[in-house]
Amino acid sequence: MSAADGVRIKVLALGLALLAAGVPAVASAAGGSDGGSGGGGAGRTGGADAALPTVSPTPQHAERAGGDVRVPRTAEIVVGEDTDAAARRLLTDVLKAGGVRSPEVRDKPSGRARLTVLLGEATRDDIAEALRGTAAPDHAEGYALRVSRAGKRHDGGTVALGGTDAAGQFYAVQTLRQLITERHGPRRIAGAAISDHPSMPLRGTIEGFYGPPWTQAERLDHVRFLGDTKANTYVYAPKDDPYHREKWREPYPQDKLAELGELVEAARAHHVRFTFAVSPGTSICYSDPDDVKALEAKLQSLYDLGVRDFSVPLDDINYTKWNCDGDQDTYGAPGRAPAAEAQAGLLNAVQRGFLAEHEGTRPLQTVPTEYGDLTETAYKKTLREKLDADVEVMWTGTDVVPPEITDEQAQKASELFGRKVFVWDNYPVNDFEQTKGRLLLAPYDKRDAGLSEHTSGLVSNPMNQAGASKLAVFTMSDFSWNDRGYDRDRSGAQAAAYLAGGDARSAAAVRTFVDLNHMAPTFGEEPWQPQSPKLAARLDGFWERYADDPAAAVRGLRPVADDIRRAPARIRDGVQDRFFLHDAGRWLDATELWGEAMGQGLRVLTALRNGDDEAAEAARAAMDEAAEKASALTVDPDEHHQVGPVRIGDPYLADFLAGVRDQQDG
Repeated sequence: MSAADGVRIKVLALGLALLAAGVPAVASAAGGSDGGSGGGGAGRTGGADAALPTVSPTPQHAERAGGDVRVPRTAEIVVGEDTDAAARRLLTDVLKAGGVRSPEVRDKPSGRARLTVLLGEATRDDIAEALRGTAAPDHAEGYALRVSRAGKRHDGGTVALGGTDAAGQFYAVQTLRQLITERHGPRRIAGAAISDHPSMPLRGTIEGFYGPPWTQAERLDHVRFLGDTKANTYVYAPKDDPYHREKWREPYPQDKLAELGELVEAARAHHVRFTFAVSPGTSICYSDPDDVKALEAKLQSLYDLGVRDFSVPLDDINYTKWNCDGDQDTYGAPGRAPAAEAQAGLLNAVQRGFLAEHEGTRPLQTVPTEYGDLTETAYKKTLREKLDADVEVMWTGTDVVPPEITDEQAQKASELFGRKVFVWDNYPVNDFEQTKGRLLLAPYDKRDAGLSEHTSGLVSNPMNQAGASKLAVFTMSDFSWNDRGYDRDRSGAQAAAYLAGGDARSAAAVRTFVDLNHMAPTFGEEPWQPQSPKLAARLDGFWERYADDPAAAVRGLRPVADDIRRAPARIRDGVQDRFFLHDAGRWLDATELWGEAMGQGLRVLTALRNGDDEAAEAARAAMDEAAEKASALTVDPDEHHQVGPVRIGDPYLADFLAGVRDQQDG
């Protein structure tokens, strides 16, 4: 077994414990939590009236179909010629992690197995029969799942996993993984009937930030994570890869090409489309046939590795000047309309020439130079009229970092570009000045339910810290799969539970850590997500309460300080994701120190109330020392180009300590 396989199986095993965190029942497409016919969780454990486990992303339709099925030590997997190889491998791992010693793979059931799992296309006769009316969606990447207990027995049954395509089979297994629980005794598979499909065709991430690109190990881990969250897109577009942008004409060195090939294969194994992006806009001569050939040669080298999805971004360039005299001769004086005409010509050549002539490719993606507003311009008008209708156009919202994205805005953007837009959401990216020193961990928010009607997809631009990005990206995958069923609080709790492997204490600690790193800035003065809403609420009015009843005020705040101080140790003990722990390390150190400082501040106040000046001075010194150590922690320069102090829980933690000093000094 390779190290990667070992990590994968460990993640699967942890995933089976997800329900130990006590998250509520599975939600319907409308965003409720009644679990269909399962009621509100009433009734005996595992019975036909028990609540279903929460599944992320939220299924379009899920209901209780009967009692739970106990996971036995032996089981059969029944496959056919249509069974997806990746789904079959995943199913074997899931069953092993669930306690099945050695699942037997067969083309027909023996009739003797206590658990039979049917995997393949939903139209296969045995699967269609076992689904017993649970509808398989007529939708790409859809699936139907049904768990049926054998008569009245508690220890046997059948699981039908039917996909509308190969990806649907894989996603059915990802859902089954979350239906296996051990909250009440032996592991069981919840008796669910689920009919599900994604609301948006394209879902995932774009490595499109400035600063140190992710490492190969981080990318391999990330595409596995995307598969777990039913995301299907990873766009390779790191701004600081010279062969992506400045040296776009030059072929990748062989060692780098080998890494990309490994990544392409890993993505395919998790039903993630590796999308190769090359950004020639800083130097291309649109009218030069040799530059077009150089671009196509770059794409060909990646096609030969197995890439079938391509992007030619034209963002963050100057379109008020040409890169060559030939473009002036061909398109006239530089300007919005001539720039759009030149870009449309290039993109059409790639779409109609290169991609149309290469088997298995999907439509070209691009980022227009005007990507973040809703203003009608000559550029957008020309692009709308001349760009091939199949090309996917990315749009970041009403700004580079928008405070919201509404249905109305998305509809307007689609009208401006003449097609449904593909949303590039600059969250939780932290490569701009306002994010300096921050991790952005808040659950996805302020994007309208219904965006799927106006968009072809949504990708997150994550942080320079790949592992730390998982918390926010998890919730964005929830939203893009089922925007109408999305609930930010439920999704945030699920993200924490996923990271903690279902351990309730660790998940609670992760949620505390998220609150301290909740701010999501824009380019303006007001963030689009507030900092530390839970901590702010606990501190709000503290000094007024302290004036009235200092003992009660201190007593009420002490658990908050203890929770902050203890969270890092609980996270390091309970979270097995080494990428997350590495990325969050300095922020975890800061959290522990700020929690210690806050606790010492409460000791200062207690000593002052008791008239013990010596104890107050000692606690004050310890408080200041911890705060100074926390303030001295800086961002790792190997991880980020913006090196500066680590920032968490600001200004609330520092303001509280300042208030303590005022009490003592006054």
